[in-house]
Amino acid sequence: MLKEAIATRYITPLREGGSLPGLVEADDRGTYVIKFTGAGQGRKTLVAEVVAGELARRLGFRVPRLLTLDLDSDLGLGEPDERVQELLRSSGGTNLGMDFLSGALGFDPLAFSVGPEEAGRIVWFDALVNNVDRSWRNPNLLRWQGEVWLIDHGATMIWHHNWPGAEKSAARPYDASDHVLAPFAPDIAAAAAELAPLVTEDLLTEVTAEIPHVWLADEPGFDTPDELREAYARPLLQRAPAVHDRITGIEGDK
Repeated sequence: MLKEAIATRYITPLREGGSLPGLVEADDRGTYVIKFTGAGQGRKTLVAEVVAGELARRLGFRVPRLLTLDLDSDLGLGEPDERVQELLRSSGGTNLGMDFLSGALGFDPLAFSVGPEEAGRIVWFDALVNNVDRSWRNPNLLRWQGEVWLIDHGATMIWHHNWPGAEKSAARPYDASDHVLAPFAPDIAAAAAELAPLVTEDLLTEVTAEIPHVWLADEPGFDTPDELREAYARPLLQRAPAVHDRITGIEGDK
C-alpha cells in the first residue's frame, strides 16, 4: 500500500494545475503536492493518478513518489482564497500526495531534447493508459536533476468514467499527433518490444492494490472494491500487447 502521512500545514495553492493542487507539509517532515478528492472529477482522478503513476514506476519511468495524505478540512481556514477554502472543506480525509521536486523545470520541447528511445517509451506508455494530457500545450513532464519525470496522470484511462462502455473505449486508437514528444522521432517499436511483455496480470494486481480502499467504495455496478480493481486492470492487460499498432499521428515505423 502507499505510504500514509498526515498533512500538518497548508502552504500555498499551485495555480498551474486546473484542479488547484496545493503544497503542504506533513507529519513526516516532508513537503508534498496534494491533490484533493473534492476537486474536478474527485476520487476517480486520484485513482487514475495512482494506477498510471505506480504502473509507470514499475515499468522504469521516473515518477514522483506517491502517498496518501490525511487532511483535516479545517487546515486551510487562514487561506484568503474562498475557492481554496471550499476545496479544503470538501476534501477532508484521504487525499493524494506526491513528492515535491524542488527546483524542477517544466519540460519545454524547444529547450530540451529527448532521444528516440526515451520518447518512444513515454509515447507508448501514454497510449497504454490513454493519456490525453501530454500535449505540447500542457506537457506534464518535468526536468529535474537532468532527467525527465512524468507527472499528472489524472486524465488517463478515461473509460473509467463510463464503465459500461469501458471495453469499447479502451479499444480505440491513440492519437499522438499533438503529443509533446512526437517531434523527437519516438521509437515506438522498441518501446513495445521492451515494455509490453512486462504488463502482466500479476503486475497489474500489484498496481491496483495500491489504490486506497476508500476511493473504490460504493462505485455503481460493482459489489466490492476488488471487483473494481480488476476492472481497472483488465483494459490495460488487453491493450498492452498491440497498443503500438493503434498509435496514430507518429511518422515512421511502429
